Amino acid sequence: MSVFTLTPGGTPLLISMPHTATGVPPELAARMTAAGRLLPDTDWHIDRLYGFASELRAGVIRPEMSRYVIDLNRAPDGRALYADAKNTELCPTSTFAEQPIWQPGEEPDEAEIARRRERYWRPYHDALSTELRRLKDRHGLVLLWDAHSIRSHVPRFFEGRLPDLNFGTAGGVSTSPELIGRLMEIAGNAAPYSAVLDGRFKGGFITRAYGRPGEGVHAVQLELAQIAYMEEDPPYAYRADLAETLQPVLRRLLAAMMGWARAQPDFRP
Repeated sequence: MSVFTLTPGGTPLLISMPHTATGVPPELAARMTAAGRLLPDTDWHIDRLYGFASELRAGVIRPEMSRYVIDLNRAPDGRALYADAKNTELCPTSTFAEQPIWQPGEEPDEAEIARRRERYWRPYHDALSTELRRLKDRHGLVLLWDAHSIRSHVPRFFEGRLPDLNFGTAGGVSTSPELIGRLMEIAGNAAPYSAVLDGRFKGGFITRAYGRPGEGVHAVQLELAQIAYMEEDPPYAYRADLAETLQPVLRRLLAAMMGWARAQPDFRP
């Protein structure tokens, strides 16, 4: 069984969607709590929201397994993303609402985490790395857009309501300042949406590990507040009326990335 889907594109732009999947192997689902089986921390409908990616000739990579099986946006050694803050693990044990995911005594041990890492984490990142190299060789540079979403209120991680558009660049090191400047200008003019750069979300493992602008790899994470395009409570319904307003903003952001890339001296069409 494939553990990810990669749809190559015809441009330097690759969209990664590491948390949009809802697959859970039956043997793992049987060990989960009722709260865990609801998969509340999924980046719901991100693949549908970015359904226009093919029109932009962008590549897309997404997993088949839920982040509760293993979190593809965490370091393989399990080190925390944010010092002195609440973090979730490589194989999460609690939901964002701090409910247990696994029944008592069914939490994954180190040996199981290692097996999941080799079965699910490694193939995704091998494919991501290979595709980034291919695009870099073909076009002279590559753009990695890491697409995420989260509830607008998650007290475990931040106070109050999250801005609608949360850009992460690892504190400005994962992409060109000129490129992020263009993106923030678009976001700043995208009323009624609010936006922030490197706020509570500065980019996860994918942005930090692959964003190497000095080597021609530019990575940006966008964490969307789910209230901007869906119902945040079960059954987590997609709101087409909201999404149709948000999607043109996302299109402009990705088009701006491509426009910036085409103006670079190393770009090859």
